[in-house]
Amino acid sequence: MRRIRKPSRKAILIAALAAALCAAIAVGGLAWYGKMQAAKIPGLTFMDTLAYTTRDNPDAVITVGVIKDGKSSYTVYGMNGAELPAELHTYEIGSLTKTFTAAMIRRAADEGKIDIEAPIDRCLSLPADGDYPTIRQLATHTSGYKGYYFETPMISSFFRGRNSFYGISKDSVLDRVARLRADPGEHGFRYSNFGYAVLGLALESAYGADYTALFNDFAGELGLGDTRISDDPGDLGRRWDWAADDAYLAAGAATSNIADMLRYAQMQIEGRAPFAACHERLEQIDAASDANKAMGIRMDGIGMAWILDEENGVVWHNGGTGHYNCYLGFRPETGTAVIVLSNLAPGYRIPATVMGIKLLAELDDR
Repeated sequence: MRRIRKPSRKAILIAALAAALCAAIAVGGLAWYGKMQAAKIPGLTFMDTLAYTTRDNPDAVITVGVIKDGKSSYTVYGMNGAELPAELHTYEIGSLTKTFTAAMIRRAADEGKIDIEAPIDRCLSLPADGDYPTIRQLATHTSGYKGYYFETPMISSFFRGRNSFYGISKDSVLDRVARLRADPGEHGFRYSNFGYAVLGLALESAYGADYTALFNDFAGELGLGDTRISDDPGDLGRRWDWAADDAYLAAGAATSNIADMLRYAQMQIEGRAPFAACHERLEQIDAASDANKAMGIRMDGIGMAWILDEENGVVWHNGGTGHYNCYLGFRPETGTAVIVLSNLAPGYRIPATVMGIKLLAELDDR
């Protein structure tokens, strides 16, 4: 009988790292394709990108919301860009969760519970001899922390087909922070899911409650009853699973629907507290590649989570998980906003970010 060799520890680690790389999504999920395909994108209209992305895919359900001239509306699209009944679907919004985390940090600062300019050992139990980034650095992705750090639970998550951040506990993240001994100096922009996991711990320390409760209460106060951290499988399926003690909830575990996201976008346009302070530029980053800029994606500055396209006057963020990706962008000067919620993976054809940026530009050109 042929003997089956077990995979080596090294092979397992490589596989787990590959899975984690797929899950650690820069700015929520900008995934690209071959140069020949990408070169065609700048010349496409929003409807062109939608039709291409949903072409011959019966599972595609993309909901697009618009705010223009003070009015909100949305359309649900399916295969080949066909309009579907205007039903509310639940989507994972991935890294858009970070904009909620940042807003809660801003509110905590306004209440005197957190000092944004102070190092994180002021609010977390960490060794006194360490050098740590500030809350502000974490919120602007300029802490020097990597996007994520490999942890043992990633191995089992890979083999079980789970979210790679599943099972990474708050204690393990806190222990990692204690061991990192980060350089306290200035750092360039590096998108960090890990940094926002740490911000989640800071919120828990400030309020004496777990992140899920804090998030759900905050969303409830905003009137966003369908936006939450939950284990509800939703109507579109293929959702990431999370454990109650997961530290990365604060980086990308929220779900929502288009009705709530339109309300949320309207709050951003109106500049309600604590959101207005989150839109203010804290760092100049110029983080978009030339290829991204060619497709209209600009990352000139950053506030608390929100990315600033200063050339076009757009404030935006996006999100991506294993099978979902989304975009929310708004132009404060015109009061126009676009939300794209997709049940397709970030790397599937043309992502929501590109579609949303195109539609926002087209709306203000009309």
